[in-house]
Amino acid sequence: MNKQQLIDIIKARKSFLCVGLDTDTKKIPAHLLSEEDPIFAFNKAIIDATADYCVAYKPNLAFYECDGLKGYEAYEKTIAYLKENYPNHFIIADAKRGDIGNTSSMYARSFFEEQDVHALTVAPYMGEDSVKPFLAYEGKWVILLALTSNKGSLDFQLMEDKETGERLFEKVLRRSQEWGNDENMMYVVGATRGQLFEDIRKIVPSHFLLVPGVGAQGGSLSEVCKYGITKECGLIVNSSRAIIYADTTENFAAVAREKAREVQEEMAAELVKYGIL
Repeated sequence: MNKQQLIDIIKARKSFLCVGLDTDTKKIPAHLLSEEDPIFAFNKAIIDATADYCVAYKPNLAFYECDGLKGYEAYEKTIAYLKENYPNHFIIADAKRGDIGNTSSMYARSFFEEQDVHALTVAPYMGEDSVKPFLAYEGKWVILLALTSNKGSLDFQLMEDKETGERLFEKVLRRSQEWGNDENMMYVVGATRGQLFEDIRKIVPSHFLLVPGVGAQGGSLSEVCKYGITKECGLIVNSSRAIIYADTTENFAAVAREKAREVQEEMAAELVKYGIL
């Protein structure tokens, strides 16, 4: 899926919502535990309920790998189900890979050839040769970690160069543009970072940003849009727990649909407000 196709889907659905599939067997409704594959049963119900209101899905690999082979099989079935039934939805594998070049090449082959997802989150700490293998795939996206919403991000990401005053996340943004462009690279920026989006847009004015932290983590959609939206939208805003775990009864899918609809309506209003629709 190229950039223009993604923009077209956002406009058509009046949404830039990504539903995070952080599926935990300890949190899903109890009645699903009797299913042959509880994780996939939950994912399928959530996807069918929310597809009208979102443009992307983001399974987080940790929530599948922790259950071993059966968890990974549920992940693969989820990807296959999306590709077969919702081929116009953007699929992000949230795996945060990144290693020496030959290892990254194997990760890239796994996600972009075997699984054929649209995008993969990548940690840039090891530098150019750890990222470039992922950028070799036409039509695929690398989503680099830039400025995350967790408390520990303060340990490194906001550290300043004493000579230039440049913060580490700014160095990541600037240097990585030598490796890719706004047609194959996005950045993760946490919704709780508020006005820092303004600083980020000075460096990457036209790249898409994947924005976690709206919903359960307390990020503000209106603030994210105020400082981060572009004339093409330029945002994919993820919500996981606030949607998928909004209800734990047999009515969970209907409640998730309603929560997704509420977010979509907010997003539609923002798209109108900034002249995108």
